[in-house]
Amino acid sequence: MTLELIKGQKCSLTKDNPLLGRIIVGMGWNEARAGVEIDFSVFLLTASQKVATEKDLIFYGNPAASDQSVVILPPAQRVHSGPADDTQIAVELSLIPAEVERIAFALTIYEAESRQQSFSLLSDPYLRIMNAADGTELLQYRLGGGYSVETAIVAGEIYRYQNEWKFSAVGSGYAGGLAALCHSYGIQVKDILPVVQASRAAEPARNSPFVLPELRSRPKPVDSLPPAAPAAPSASPLNPDTIVLRRHGETLRLQQGAGAAGEILINLNWLQTPSSGWFGSRGIDLDLGCLFELKNGLKGTVQALGESFGSLNRPPYILLDGDDRTGSIVTGENLRINGHHLSEISRIVIFAFIYEGVTNWSQAGAVITISQQGGPEIKVQLDEHNNDKGMCAIAMLRSQPDGRFSVERLVEYFSGHEELDQRYHWNLRWELGSK
Repeated sequence: MTLELIKGQKCSLTKDNPLLGRIIVGMGWNEARAGVEIDFSVFLLTASQKVATEKDLIFYGNPAASDQSVVILPPAQRVHSGPADDTQIAVELSLIPAEVERIAFALTIYEAESRQQSFSLLSDPYLRIMNAADGTELLQYRLGGGYSVETAIVAGEIYRYQNEWKFSAVGSGYAGGLAALCHSYGIQVKDILPVVQASRAAEPARNSPFVLPELRSRPKPVDSLPPAAPAAPSASPLNPDTIVLRRHGETLRLQQGAGAAGEILINLNWLQTPSSGWFGSRGIDLDLGCLFELKNGLKGTVQALGESFGSLNRPPYILLDGDDRTGSIVTGENLRINGHHLSEISRIVIFAFIYEGVTNWSQAGAVITISQQGGPEIKVQLDEHNNDKGMCAIAMLRSQPDGRFSVERLVEYFSGHEELDQRYHWNLRWELGSK
């Protein structure tokens, strides 16, 4: 019987089947808009969460690992049980080098930025794993929707745990496509660009499994935002419909109340000095997250740390859908709030923290932009700094008696989650996490 996973779940592949040696990872989708070209890639990662060499990126320009432990299967060699996968990757677990601790499986959109495309144009993407010996489907993970600005998705990861191989349903979205993923995993784009260009030139018509057909049946989900490109912090003058909250405690009410607000998009953007060298030093990895409290008393956090990405269509009705590990991507990171469920939310504290890199808020140029259908953009710039502390509470969203939500500028700095929690009286229990 197939095990069906949801985002954030993990399961063992070999605990109950220690003789499992060769698996097939299939990826596909239900439907997609014409003109969107999806590419598949696999990253072989060491304990540092980086590749050892650019050859540990398996994609259309390098379809097999040098030891054949990971191979993108040509159509004639695919396993044909279950759905008609758009790609299949064979993984020989016994051949994976000892230094490889994790294998990440990703989808990216070719030339997404220039074509203004995102994964909102792709319906029902999934990843499944089969036993290569008999084609039995072991597990399936449906990523769902909500990728309104992402051009790359890490669908899932296989990783070593003690003497087992396990699978993690990740579903983490990025802006920036393959280049952003490569940067995150320690590959400079200049190192793979010649291979990419040569591979593209070899198939000018792109008549391959990567080219999507015409839109098949259902249209784009109505609750998806169109691909957006929020302005970077260094961009020019603000939109005249933009309101900037400049002073601590300054408050503004959102335009609409519960049930009429549509979707509220909270975007974090910042500046970052590019890394130097192939595996050189990285700049700041600034993460967006929030504390939430629902009116039924449920409290928690939505953030990439600990893989607490939230959900748009069930509590807490808040979803983190972009984890930008580079800081160089125009669309940054995004929290989405389902406006149709605002009546169930009591308060939200939007925060950012420096997950990696030097604590230097004064050079980050960070700004959040709150966008709501039918209302002006609201911006809060982190123009007050405390470089001794790695976490900043940026804004508070709070339910008001008339059903509308207020936005209050905070910009207060803390040493970590627990100190921020105490300041705003959330009373959660905290422990170390990773992403």
